[in-house]
Amino acid sequence: MIGRTVSHYRITAQLGSGGMGIVYEAEDVNLGRHVALKFLPPELAGNEMLLQRFQREARAASSLNHPNICTIHGIEQHDSEQFIAMELLDGESLADRLQRGPLDVDTLLALGIEIADALESAHSKGIVHRDLKPANIFVTSRGHAKILDFGLAKIDLRGASDSMMHTAVRDELTSAGTTVGTISYMSPEQARGLVTDARTDIFSVGTVLYQAATGNLPFLGDTSAVVFDSILNRDPVPMTQLNPALPAELQRIVGQALEKDRDLRFQSATELKTALKRLKRDLESAGSRAAHSSSGRVAVAAQTHPIAVLYFDNLSGVKEDEYLRDGITEDITTELSKIKGLQTFSRAMVLAYRDKPVTAGQVGKETGAAYVLAGSLRRAGTRLRINAQLVDTATDLPLWTERYDREMTDVFVLQDEIAQKIAAALRITLTPQEQQALSAKPTENLQAYDLYLRGRNYTRRMGRQDMMFALQMFESAVAIDANFALAHAGIANVCVIYYMQFERDQRWIDRATAATQKAVAIGAEAPEIEAAKAWLLVAAGRYDEAVDMVRPAIEKNPDLDGGYYLLCRALFSAGRYQEVVDVLEPALAHAGENYITVVPIANALSALGKKEASQNFRHRSREIYESHLRKTPEDARARVLLAGDYAVMGRLEDATREADLAMMLCPGDAMIMYNVACLFCGMGKRTEALEAMKKAWECGYRDTGWARRDPDLAPLLGDPEFERLFPEVAERG
Repeated sequence: MIGRTVSHYRITAQLGSGGMGIVYEAEDVNLGRHVALKFLPPELAGNEMLLQRFQREARAASSLNHPNICTIHGIEQHDSEQFIAMELLDGESLADRLQRGPLDVDTLLALGIEIADALESAHSKGIVHRDLKPANIFVTSRGHAKILDFGLAKIDLRGASDSMMHTAVRDELTSAGTTVGTISYMSPEQARGLVTDARTDIFSVGTVLYQAATGNLPFLGDTSAVVFDSILNRDPVPMTQLNPALPAELQRIVGQALEKDRDLRFQSATELKTALKRLKRDLESAGSRAAHSSSGRVAVAAQTHPIAVLYFDNLSGVKEDEYLRDGITEDITTELSKIKGLQTFSRAMVLAYRDKPVTAGQVGKETGAAYVLAGSLRRAGTRLRINAQLVDTATDLPLWTERYDREMTDVFVLQDEIAQKIAAALRITLTPQEQQALSAKPTENLQAYDLYLRGRNYTRRMGRQDMMFALQMFESAVAIDANFALAHAGIANVCVIYYMQFERDQRWIDRATAATQKAVAIGAEAPEIEAAKAWLLVAAGRYDEAVDMVRPAIEKNPDLDGGYYLLCRALFSAGRYQEVVDVLEPALAHAGENYITVVPIANALSALGKKEASQNFRHRSREIYESHLRKTPEDARARVLLAGDYAVMGRLEDATREADLAMMLCPGDAMIMYNVACLFCGMGKRTEALEAMKKAWECGYRDTGWARRDPDLAPLLGDPEFERLFPEVAERG
């Protein structure tokens, strides 16, 4: 066909051929660009099933707009010939690249992240590829991944044509010459002929990553039957045996992707992408720590011990004691983070294991932790009983175990002692500075500490009633110990947030200012106090200054309670949307139970016009809200935010149910009504949205800067009533 003109394409060269088509390079004479044309082979033109697959490929890929998916320009017909016009790529298939040997870890992670990102986009639109393999992944000359060939894609999970698609899969897999090549990347559910979903692609990506890292397929066999048996019943050889240079965490990630039970796999491409990005970041961080000594030799960084501190079991069985269990566990994590020889995992990484029966080995496999600190806690009157155990995840054997039966007043000594014992068990010599940091106490009074933990727990919810309860707890704490700096900072935070969200009365700012000044006088530059100062700057509209204030606080303590929410909120209010997106991953990694962190991130993605990324992020935020509500079903704010996500996803009945529950739980709450207004905007109910905003205003919501920037409320901008309530004002700062 070289030299022919088909429609408005002049064919210049043949690029390749396969069972499903012949690909040519061509010049689009109308637009003056070069494209790739894929023709169905003439001998297969009468095959109705293959013609449907050919069309399905074009429909699926053309509905996606992602830098790591080959762009489809259109499906066209000239005379009796059907062809797909697509992006012309410069490079080679991953299959061709792997013929030269395995990929290095940096390249592997970069490609793996891009592949997962592309699948995240496809899955968000209900498209499951179902035929991922190196031959269908292109590596451009610039080193980027491009997913090809959506011919076996499952486009509409509810469609009646699904049985036909399964038939197409089976027909291809049993055809001569393609059986082993395709079967080797199939998931167990595909092999069994079961219904497939997004997790099917996760398994195939795991197979590709395994092969790219080791040069071998995880499931081998000379015949289809042997390969099927391997996929269904046998575990692959550990990757590190085939390539000892691979990091253990990569083995864990690929192992989870290759779980035969899909409920134990990564549940979404987002989870897989996050794990790969975290590993990439950790490897880069470890590499940057290596420095050249004065003699020119490479100095090896001091060994660090990755340790996951699991939430202690609450043996009292009293739900009211959970705040104490959570607070003590989180404070032990903070104490251990003061030891340079330890690498502690963020709260968000261990939340998934709270109140679940897991072994240290399982946690180590899934997180990469070398050690796990686990235990139990029981409060009986004024006494506190704690069992703690440090376990080696490689052997599941304890390195240190201790039982404490102390008065509650000894809780700080106990936390210090646990940290010291763990350091000793791991043969870490503490510096005088580390010993001093461990011995520092936030307060000398246990009752004040107990009240502070209660207040901190309720502050995270940010509802009107929750904030008032938190304020009472903090004020009671400082009444007992006037020198409790963190409790003074807690008062300041609550007062500012209450001022911004519920009641624009100067007395709240005056109380916040006074509390901050007391905290500064007592606690100098603790991260919590820096955050309180930043909140006051946000309330004053000095957003850029607030950002500059809170960033160093987060650097001191990445798990700073509400720190990333404060940073993202200040950045969003300043119109610095891209910077919000830039901190997305660390913000979620350290958010812990501060689910509210997702709000400014979601708004920033929407404000930037990143429709696809915004849609993908909605799935993550939905999972965060649902997970939180399983533990705290009475949290109205989480329910109304979940309702917003349901509405965007078209689950209007679920959205209405959650919104009704939220308003029933907290009637007259300004923030609930604000979020209901956002929900109505998303549902196209502009009149109802305006009514909800009027109620939010009447209940005390006055944050004009946020309301006018919130992309969810964009349909209300320009409405006379909305403009009256939230007039445009000159920004300060």
